[in-house]
Amino acid sequence: MSYRFVGIDHVQLAAPEGCEEKARAFYGYALGMPEIPKPESLISRGGVWFQCGSHQLHIGVQPDFSPAKKAHPAFEVDNIAGLKEKLAEDGVALQEDEALEGATRVFVRDPFGNRIEFLERKVRR
Repeated sequence: MSYRFVGIDHVQLAAPEGCEEKARAFYGYALGMPEIPKPESLISRGGVWFQCGSHQLHIGVQPDFSPAKKAHPAFEVDNIAGLKEKLAEDGVALQEDEALEGATRVFVRDPFGNRIEFLERKVRR
């Protein structure tokens, strides 16, 4: 039997109960990710989903929530300077990092303390 990986369908980040409005404000408004409907069978679990390019970001409720301080998703963007300007206007603290050759990147914390990376590659792979 053979198989192949196609790619990543979605990334899930955890958040505390009642997170939905803060998630919408950060991921939907500040970052501009369109919200997408959750399947009817999963609505009762809470959380909210967003579209990120051809992938999805799921914010899921975790009752004993603790933010991801090291593990993180990295979102590739075009015009990272524009994103950094928008985030600064919205009062989001940015942590610059130039340690990745061939890319400009910045780290932020979402409203729940999860680490998030944004990067723009100087040359597309």
